[in-house]
Amino acid sequence: MRVFLTAAIVAFTASSTLASDIRNPMQDSISWSDMQYTILGGDFELGDASALMTVDAPYRAHDAATVPIVIKQIDDSARISAAHIVVDENPAPLAAVFQFSEAMGNLDFELRVRVDQYSNVRVIAETEAGHHMAGRFVKASGGCSAPATKDAELALAEMGKMKLKMFGKTAQMSTPRREAQIMIRHPNYSGLQRDQITQLFIQPHFIDYIEVWQGEELLFSMEGGISISENPVFRFSYNDNGAQFLTVKATDTEGNSFVQELAKSVSG
Repeated sequence: MRVFLTAAIVAFTASSTLASDIRNPMQDSISWSDMQYTILGGDFELGDASALMTVDAPYRAHDAATVPIVIKQIDDSARISAAHIVVDENPAPLAAVFQFSEAMGNLDFELRVRVDQYSNVRVIAETEAGHHMAGRFVKASGGCSAPATKDAELALAEMGKMKLKMFGKTAQMSTPRREAQIMIRHPNYSGLQRDQITQLFIQPHFIDYIEVWQGEELLFSMEGGISISENPVFRFSYNDNGAQFLTVKATDTEGNSFVQELAKSVSG
């Protein structure tokens, strides 16, 4: 069984090995052709994002329930203000919609998703110039129905606990970039998992909205669905404004609200 903090740190340390891999470019997808206009909310012309950003994901996922996706911006003349994360073949393909503030700077962002069967994982980034898409084809199966790593009572008892990990040196005036990782305890039940005792389906119960602030400045927000992994983890770089805390505000589909101020300290 996976210990929460250890698993989160290991998973994202391992993501450094996800360098661009020519073995898993996106493949033609009937599913995407059928749903792209619905997901994007309009008939957008999607440009090639290869000059804007890279998207990395494992060719064969070690764990289909926690597949790391790494987004790195390579064009510093543009600003990515939003991104749709789509897993074509998942029961709920739209994993999340992120909004990014100017404080995020050149986007450097990681998250974990569930992948239910072999599928393209897409990132559609929005800039002033329009919408741009990149992605990877991931071989994984069963991620949306994989049992939770803890029993239901324990998962619910620990729900909403958060942890902040900072990386590197304290920001200097000349180099105000910081790298952080936020971990939130939540079972993020997909509605496709079964209780291991009764074998009945567990009702969907997941985090549907998150905001991350530094002081009075919003860094990013997320509208999420069932394709975001259990115990969501986000690792990102941002322009530090000197605030002593990062504040995380989250809600879930059961009406619960979670708010926590997380003190910044270098820990890795």
